[in-house]
Amino acid sequence: MEENFNVKREKLIRRLVKEGILKSPHVIKAFKKVPREEFVPPDARKYAYVDQPLPIGWGQTISAPHS
Repeated sequence: MEENFNVKREKLIRRLVKEGILKSPHVIKAFKKVPREEFVPPDARKYAYVDQPLPIGWGQTISAPHS
């Protein structure tokens, strides 16, 4: 499953760069390094690299990557 997350992460980063959302090399490096799937509950991990907010519990969400 780890490889699948890496592929999804790279696809999301490429799309955000192409759309001009990610511009800073430092931010791009952070996106590549930080595993978003580790910050959402296990049942939401399959959506970790969908560009939308995700629930993290207690009525809170993790922001969409493009935000």
